[in-house]
Amino acid sequence: MKLSFSCCGVSCRGNKPLLSERKLDARISQEEIGLVYDKLSHIYDIWGKLTESRARNRAIELAAIKDGQNILEVAVGTGLAFYEIVKRNPHGSNIGIDLSRGMLEKAKNRMRKMSEANYSLTIGTAFDLSAQTESVDLLVNNYMFDLISYEDMDKVLVEFKRVLKVGGKLVLVNMTEGETLGGRLYDFIYRLSPKTMGGCRGVLLADKLKQHGFTIESREYYQQMLFPSEVILAHKLA
Repeated sequence: MKLSFSCCGVSCRGNKPLLSERKLDARISQEEIGLVYDKLSHIYDIWGKLTESRARNRAIELAAIKDGQNILEVAVGTGLAFYEIVKRNPHGSNIGIDLSRGMLEKAKNRMRKMSEANYSLTIGTAFDLSAQTESVDLLVNNYMFDLISYEDMDKVLVEFKRVLKVGGKLVLVNMTEGETLGGRLYDFIYRLSPKTMGGCRGVLLADKLKQHGFTIESREYYQQMLFPSEVILAHKLA
């Protein structure tokens, strides 16, 4: 099956190198990530709106949420996507987890105006999800795999596949490899100072997902303020 790629809505086809061929790997440990984002939590919304909003909004569109679903967002951050999820699924189950207490506090503040909706926000890790096996209709994950080492990505995808129902939907947004000279600027900054980039570097997830038995419906490329993102829609079929 060939993947359909699009840049800001214009479809094209092409081949990408395997993750194992990429040179940049995570250089900040998972133990440190929570503290890094505690410090960034006060300014993250500005960054998110300037560089990530188009990709995040597209992810919500692709999720095609129906009220009454069981939805899990892993790495909820300050709740920019979670707010939109809960707004569309007020009578379903909405669970958001994150490693950073600072980011999670921001998310809780954002959600206070939706106190009547059914949701919970808790500290949690993608490596050990508390959700029951095959209990989740939709799993959303924004800008997390670009913080995780290639070696550890498999462990997370095993957990994602475990909790998703057969036919369940996975929507991912990642910082990805820039497809223009400007888009590669951020990987250059990462090489100089990983913490300046919040530990994020460009990754390509489609091949990893296929290795774990996910069916890829689409992979789209977005570039905002030169920051490159991929939006992936996948399904668990077995």
